[in-house]
Amino acid sequence: MALRHYTLDFKLSAAVDSSSTVPDLLSIFHEQEMTETVHETNGHGYLGTFVGKNGWLAILRVHSHGLVTVDLQCYEEDDFAQVDNLLNALESKLKVILNGNITRIKRLPALVRGAEVDRYWPTTDNRLVEYDMDQLVYEEDSAFQNIKILHSQQYGNALILDNDLNLAESDLAYTLAIMGSGRENYTGKEVLILGGGDGGILSEMVKQKPKMVTIVHIDQKVIDACKKYMRGTCGNILDNLKGDCYQILVEDCVPVLKKYVQEGKTFDYVINDLTAIPISMEPEEGFCIVFFFLHFFLYLTSGHKMRLNLILKPCELLVVDSTWEFLRLILDLSIKVLHPSGKYLTQGNAENMTESLGLYEEQLGRLSCPVGFSKEVVCVPSYLEQYPCMASTAGMCRCCCVAQTSAPQ
Repeated sequence: MALRHYTLDFKLSAAVDSSSTVPDLLSIFHEQEMTETVHETNGHGYLGTFVGKNGWLAILRVHSHGLVTVDLQCYEEDDFAQVDNLLNALESKLKVILNGNITRIKRLPALVRGAEVDRYWPTTDNRLVEYDMDQLVYEEDSAFQNIKILHSQQYGNALILDNDLNLAESDLAYTLAIMGSGRENYTGKEVLILGGGDGGILSEMVKQKPKMVTIVHIDQKVIDACKKYMRGTCGNILDNLKGDCYQILVEDCVPVLKKYVQEGKTFDYVINDLTAIPISMEPEEGFCIVFFFLHFFLYLTSGHKMRLNLILKPCELLVVDSTWEFLRLILDLSIKVLHPSGKYLTQGNAENMTESLGLYEEQLGRLSCPVGFSKEVVCVPSYLEQYPCMASTAGMCRCCCVAQTSAPQ
């Protein structure tokens, strides 16, 4: 049974005495058969709770610094008109009592707690966002993560991995951005995609008639769920794990990358679309963590020059040594499998996460290849945040096993 939590705030120009405020409000609560209990606040104003026979709970607080707040909790199936009448009565009475002392009145829509379909997610900088999710389409736990697909009236079906919103059917902008926003030509090219189990990148990529696209994705259950419920993103591309110009390997990308390095195999493009999955389960790797990867759309060439382009996606950044080691591992291995004129594209963090972006730049500075940055903004519909896209050129570099040019001395 879901709970609805309403709030009503009065910001005041000066503090008020509760003795001149509370008595005139009591009759409103009594009409709803709510019983008052006054709590000790040690000199910090008035705090009263009111409990009704129907299970309603109201909290009235007259703060000592010029703020009056009302919280009301009721059940989702309760009579909305009755709830609205109570809040309207409290608001009207407080306007009269506090007349001339009010600088702002704020009444927010109800926060629904414990609903069958979760629709609240924090942004990367911990601001609360409410989505219009109205149906749990699919849920299953794989060996690696919890997988949900929720339906949104605005964004279509949305893929949620470990409670992180990854991609919705509305988010073609994300797919196009990580592919280079139309600046790259994949015709006749060899492409490696790390992650990408939603099929969005692959679905768009095959339209350009590449020579071969290889996807390495660790979780078959994600692929199966998206194949059935995210058709607006992947079309029919996930119906088969192999096609004329693509193959999907259901494997851990770290050993696959190491294998390609040993074989001397190279790609024209490496696209890193890893999100919230344990990349390596091998004890010797030391990276057995569930990790929301830094989402930078990053272009690194392994020849004379390198260019970096970033678009950022909401994520949870785990700032620990092994995370940054993992980040460098993926970057290093990816660059090693790049053709000398190849490019590496990956993801980043939200525009407000300046500290995380700075930390990421520090990691790039530890690579053997120098990288510089510039920014632009790309909007992905379901993320509800702005994401900077970074681009630059850099000097010469040497990438082990790939580069055929000399490095700066």
